[in-house]
Amino acid sequence: MSTPSRLALIRNNAIDFFPPVAGIKGIFLANKKIEDQIKTFITYNKGRDWRLLRAPDTDLRGGPLHCQLPFCSLHLHLQISENPYTSGSISSKETAPGLVVATGNVGSELSYTDISTFISSDAGNSWRQIFEEEYNVWYLDWGGALVAMKHTSMPIRHLWVSFDEGRSWSKYAFTSTPLFVDGSLVEPGIETQLMTIFGHFSLRSEWQLVKVDYKSIFSRRCNKEDYQTWHLHNQGEPCVMGERKIYKKRKPGAQCALGRDYSRTVVSEPCVCAEWDFECDYGYERHSNNQCMPAFWFNPSSLPKDCSLGQSYLNSTGYRRIVSNNCTDGLREKYVAKAEQCPGKAPRGLHVLTTDGKLLAQQGHNTTFIILMEEGDLQRTNIQLDFGDGIAMSYANFSPIEEGIRHVYKSAGIFQVTAYAENSLGSDTAVLFLHVVCPVEHVHLNVPFVAIRNKEVNLTAVVWPSQSGTLTYFWWFGNSTKPLITLESSVSYTFATEGTNTITVQVSAGSALLQDTKDIAVHEYFQSQLLSFSPNLDYHNPDIPEWRQDISKVIKRALVQVTGILDEQILVAVFPGLPTSAELFILPHRNTTERRKGHEGDLEQVVELLFNALNQNLVQFELKPGVEVIAYVTQLTLAPLVDSSTGHSSSAMLMLLSVVFVGLAVFLIYKFKRKIPWVNIYAQVQHDKEQEMIGSVSQSESAPKIALTEFTDPEELMEKELDTRVIGKARLPLGGQ
Repeated sequence: MSTPSRLALIRNNAIDFFPPVAGIKGIFLANKKIEDQIKTFITYNKGRDWRLLRAPDTDLRGGPLHCQLPFCSLHLHLQISENPYTSGSISSKETAPGLVVATGNVGSELSYTDISTFISSDAGNSWRQIFEEEYNVWYLDWGGALVAMKHTSMPIRHLWVSFDEGRSWSKYAFTSTPLFVDGSLVEPGIETQLMTIFGHFSLRSEWQLVKVDYKSIFSRRCNKEDYQTWHLHNQGEPCVMGERKIYKKRKPGAQCALGRDYSRTVVSEPCVCAEWDFECDYGYERHSNNQCMPAFWFNPSSLPKDCSLGQSYLNSTGYRRIVSNNCTDGLREKYVAKAEQCPGKAPRGLHVLTTDGKLLAQQGHNTTFIILMEEGDLQRTNIQLDFGDGIAMSYANFSPIEEGIRHVYKSAGIFQVTAYAENSLGSDTAVLFLHVVCPVEHVHLNVPFVAIRNKEVNLTAVVWPSQSGTLTYFWWFGNSTKPLITLESSVSYTFATEGTNTITVQVSAGSALLQDTKDIAVHEYFQSQLLSFSPNLDYHNPDIPEWRQDISKVIKRALVQVTGILDEQILVAVFPGLPTSAELFILPHRNTTERRKGHEGDLEQVVELLFNALNQNLVQFELKPGVEVIAYVTQLTLAPLVDSSTGHSSSAMLMLLSVVFVGLAVFLIYKFKRKIPWVNIYAQVQHDKEQEMIGSVSQSESAPKIALTEFTDPEELMEKELDTRVIGKARLPLGGQ
């Protein structure tokens, strides 16, 4: 486990944690809860090894303390003061290396009632008791002198000063009247021989500031004889963090000032590497035999991702030198990671994805793919990428694929993108399903103008451009709040109520969402008839939806004016294309509530009235000044049968012609009886495809609609209509409106 992770684990398990002892790296103190008891531990190698603190041999009065490890030890409060005017329960200074002052207790666990003040002059190896109560301690003159003040809520007037690292204390009065001390501050600076104490004489009095100048108690400047050397050690072991260090300190009891030119001289030399200079490497943990073994989740045989055949990598021995440790030689060669040759690996964990992580791409735009591989011999892996549209690319080197592979799809659809990686040790495959879409510019809902109640009718949504890839269709019928969702552009629906029904379709393609709405008249029964017009109408037909809608209204108004039939009983729909044609729908009266049989006669009268007006050329309208257009009922004409052969008798020829004529008449009446004005057929039958495409009413096989060869193909009509919507919306002025 790495040092940061190990220290983080220590912090998580610890109640309190004290950072490195100031001026010395690798030393930490921590309070840890063990079997419901809080104990204080110390480490000298950055958390590799921890041990309990050894208690002082004697108490403050010199009496022996019978405290044997591990049942009894010294425990400290490790809260660092966040208040700059108090010293906190533990403190150390970089200018006084090895000197640590803290409050705590001696016993089996940490106590918050029986508190004393302790000091260590050798970085925590040994401790001495300096007060039987809790005191705040400040460092003066580079740590050469200590100032202590009792931590109490009662007023005080004395403080204590020590020149021998707390072995003896001198008592000084800093005020003549006892003061409730709220805090004190050692003035910053090089010499740090000034101290400011602030508080109040009573609970109602104002704050008082007392400045104490300690310069007078330092009798002289320190000379060479006033210094001694101090060797940092760990229970007698002189090597700490792989170094042997010697510090220069003022001799205890030397009452002299260090001065501005003081610099602690540190002699440091590396030590030979020993066991305690190494910790467990990443993925390893220390067991009871003090050996580093692989953790249950770690596979020591796994190779680096960039390890290729012919290259080398560092194989861990399970150990590594502690960070910031400066040891050399010794066991370093034994525990250092060994260089080994990469054996190469088969491809594993192959992934193919787009740079933006999306599964949607635009037709005609660059799409960039990224190939990732968790394991494999990168330098000896062949990569093939099949884009799913008949194009594939191969790479003999893995590195250029990391920058991405660009591809442009020329058509819309769903494409299976397949990546294949192979080397001499194995292969792997990854698949991505990419939706390539073309922005939808327009949607047209194609529905019949009139439908029969309780009979299925086909509804079609036509989008432009037609090749837009994967589309989602949302259908709303009438007042429904929940749509019918399909992937198909056509649905079948049965209308249960008569009247005008609204149909809405929304088409979703990528981030685009388009909508179209149409109304459809639903009735129990009705009749219809194809209409044709005088040829002059074709010369002024721009073949756009708006023009056809306006012409439909004009024709309907002309029919109503001539016949006097109610406006609600007539519906006219002009078809796309040339020659101009339309379909006339004759509907039952809106207030009809009875069943069909009781009102067939009424509808017959309306039909007869309309056909009479049409047959007599009474239905006319003025397209524009000077252009009169006449509406007709589309008639079926039979060509005469003529045979110029002289090899047959006149009687035989007449009989043959009669038989042929009768046969044709029967066939045409049966086949086209709905289009012959004097034959009325009720359109309460099934739909057929031809009528769906031209927007007519639904018919049954027994009464099919006339397929006029002069009409444009239905699919061409729909494309033509969509094109006219995109090209522009032109409106031809109509006369007589």
